[in-house]
Amino acid sequence: MIISFKGISQNSNKDVKFSIAFEKYELPNGLDVVLHQDKSDPIVSLAIQYGVGSNREITGRTGFAHLFEHVLFQESENVPQDQFFKKIQDVGGTLNGGTWKDGTVYYEVVPNNALETVLWLESDRMGFLINTVTESAFNNQQEVVQNEKRQRVDNNPYGHTSWVLDKNIYPAGHPYSWQVIGELEDLQNATIDDVKEFYNRFYGPNNATLVLAGDFEIKDAKALIEKYFGEIKRREEVKRLEPQPVTIAKTKRFYHEDNFATVPQLNMVWPTVQQYTEDAYALDFLSEILSSGKKAPLYKILVKEKKLTSRTRAYNNSQELAGEFHINITANTGNSLKDVEKGIFEAFDLFEKEGVSDKDVERIKAGLETSFYNGISSVLGKSFQLARYNVFAGTPGFIEQDIENIKKVTKEDVIRVYEKYIKGKPYIMTSFVPKGQLDLITENSIKAEIVEEEIKENVVKTIIDVKEEIVKTPSLIDRSKEPNQGISPKLSIPESWTSTLGNDMKVYGIEQNEIPTVNFSLVIAGGHLLDTKNKNGVANLMTDIMMEGTANKTPEQLEEEIEMLGANINMYTTNESIIIRGNTLVRNFDKTMKLVEEILLEPRWDEDEFSRIKTKTINQIKRSDANPNVVADNMFNKILYGEDHIFSYPTSGTETSVEAITMDDLKAFYTANFSPSVSMFNIVGNITKEQILKNLSGLENHWKAKDVQIPEFPIANTRDKSSLYFIDIPNAKQSVINIGYIGLARTDKDFYPAEVMNYKLGGSFSGNVNLILREEKGYTYGARTSFSGSKTPGTFTASSSVRTNTTGESVQIFKDEIAKYREGISKEDLEFTKNALIKSNARRFETQTSLLGMLQEISNYNLPSNYIEKEEATINNMTLEQHKQLANKYLDESKMVYVVVGDAATQFAQFQTMGFDEVKLISKDMKEVILENGN
Repeated sequence: MIISFKGISQNSNKDVKFSIAFEKYELPNGLDVVLHQDKSDPIVSLAIQYGVGSNREITGRTGFAHLFEHVLFQESENVPQDQFFKKIQDVGGTLNGGTWKDGTVYYEVVPNNALETVLWLESDRMGFLINTVTESAFNNQQEVVQNEKRQRVDNNPYGHTSWVLDKNIYPAGHPYSWQVIGELEDLQNATIDDVKEFYNRFYGPNNATLVLAGDFEIKDAKALIEKYFGEIKRREEVKRLEPQPVTIAKTKRFYHEDNFATVPQLNMVWPTVQQYTEDAYALDFLSEILSSGKKAPLYKILVKEKKLTSRTRAYNNSQELAGEFHINITANTGNSLKDVEKGIFEAFDLFEKEGVSDKDVERIKAGLETSFYNGISSVLGKSFQLARYNVFAGTPGFIEQDIENIKKVTKEDVIRVYEKYIKGKPYIMTSFVPKGQLDLITENSIKAEIVEEEIKENVVKTIIDVKEEIVKTPSLIDRSKEPNQGISPKLSIPESWTSTLGNDMKVYGIEQNEIPTVNFSLVIAGGHLLDTKNKNGVANLMTDIMMEGTANKTPEQLEEEIEMLGANINMYTTNESIIIRGNTLVRNFDKTMKLVEEILLEPRWDEDEFSRIKTKTINQIKRSDANPNVVADNMFNKILYGEDHIFSYPTSGTETSVEAITMDDLKAFYTANFSPSVSMFNIVGNITKEQILKNLSGLENHWKAKDVQIPEFPIANTRDKSSLYFIDIPNAKQSVINIGYIGLARTDKDFYPAEVMNYKLGGSFSGNVNLILREEKGYTYGARTSFSGSKTPGTFTASSSVRTNTTGESVQIFKDEIAKYREGISKEDLEFTKNALIKSNARRFETQTSLLGMLQEISNYNLPSNYIEKEEATINNMTLEQHKQLANKYLDESKMVYVVVGDAATQFAQFQTMGFDEVKLISKDMKEVILENGN
């Protein structure tokens, strides 16, 4: 079947069509198979979506679907322990899985020669897994999932919000009344028998859709799918759940004193309707009109008029069974949520007064069209879409109907759903405030009964598995034999071109014709490097103020013009550059570039917007001050780079420095540092070199070159001791660990060899530190090591977030593994590294985004267009001795900084006897702290 459409918005070019061809069939065992052939790149994507999410669980047994997502990565009857990730990485692929309320998906993307390998792996865990689930392996994944919950929920500002909302929107026993990750108590009490029952009910072929997309022959793929999946027996029949939308009888208000919040946050939620219904589409539009952009009523009242917040957010979340309409407002420091609530209803009044225009509806459709193309720009994106439509709408071809349903939405529909679901209707409200600031909660709120985990001593759970030979399920084929992979695709670097404009701006391009969009970036060298310590944050504020209108357009007018084109234009600051990033439909590239030119050359310098941006930035800084990950990163940089280097200060600035910045500072920065002579324009898309240069003629003619001096900040690794710095966040459920020191610049000849050397230590899921801390110990959700660097030396960093009561042991494991790595790795590990890095190049050039990244590497570091060939040569030529020499040259745990952010009362003291040269408990401003007991 071929599905095609001409675009979503009314300004679509009727001569431009886009289509997706697919074939669907069903195996006798009930497995739905969808095939989409795409020979544009030598890769294939396999996605298997099961019709099981947390909505299939029951009270007291929550979190099983997500827990099972982890269990299926452990082993199966013919794939040994921890080999799923390693085998896919070994063929140059990537893989993962995901669980949400309505489903679970597993996926792999591999070079096309490994197609049979992924079919073998996926079929083995679908039909030949459950006999391998041992007590110890299951206990390990219980720990990993609990750590994921601590990291994403317990140790995050506002992390418990969803728990409070879902418990009160949905009645007890409703499939959406619990969290996907489950209750901690349920996870701790789950047994192997529970898991086996859940597996047998929901993980059969008759409850799954397999989507294969990419470079393969249809006939061959069908034969292989039949070979590996055809013999798997049906399991219990799984009835489709009927929609269960809910209503609430009255408004309920809850509050919570949040351990990690520094500013208050309000949530209001109304029950709505399930996905793919007429009302669901209109509610999506309503959320955009209410909150997105400067014309939005919520923005006008809460941000511009009352200055209660710096950002408004609303969204409709329609799912398989029911839906909710959310408004989420994080207040500026010190503002009461009572005032925020009042402002929301004033915004509703404004919405009712102003109504919805045809133009409002059209600009949303234009943006959706671009988003749609972006979503299917990769074979994996196509796999996900086709699988989702098949599972929830009954056919992969629903994509065509989905687009038609979007097109049908009118302004009358938007008003209708507002009156039906929101206006005057009961809602659930949450007030999450910093500890001790209950005066900021809304009226008549009651305490949310959130149960927080108590920090206890780590007790190692000893489990003795009975060493019995795994009973293998009979098979028609020898599944113990891994399929041959054949010849790997040869490296094929896309052809690129370069040009230099008359004003000295360099242009780099790649023509890629798969989808009717372009992606581009204008990189202006300097960025944070051009900040000063006293006025730190000027570069970052520049990227905000320049998007706030132009000399000829108000902020509202500029925003609307961008949206009507279905374009995205944003600016951001990095350590060494300011970047204007764009994504638009090909047919609108010329108009988009005219707007970029106007933004760049005719800034508005709007004082009202400048005041708002400063307030927004200061509040972001305050919010991040309670985020353990941000605290750890900021402290790590401050210690390593030292107070004289600008990289020791955050790109956003500090409260004090941002407060001191004036509009004149921004104008001076712009005048001195914005020049085409230090700029590169990178572009990828369905457009020719000639078209691009023609559309850049405005910038070429109107943007004049000037001399820009970018300062240099010499930096070297001069550390001669191991230092442990501990920053206290009381009652933290996890400790954030950052370990390392100054490393290499990206331009150093050893940088890429060092990255290769690091791969098996911690550069991937199969890195040593992750296999020990996550897969063996169950202390963390993930552990990694990496080298970063630009034109300025970056850092070597080893990092993880670990369960609080394993902090000391986890730091010691990092320390020991880095030391052990210098002794050398095995021949097998080096071969794995080479395979994973070289074979993965087949996936490197698939999307416009990935190609744009390649161009940015070339332009930023003046690399040859075939630099990836040289990287391959570096990998191929690396010997065990060279690997060991690099490890000894660039890894020395005895001279590293060890930054730990966590609960000092229970975790700090142990480090004083762990052999560090110095151990300090410090505040966030680097001052030493003495605990009350004198430690």
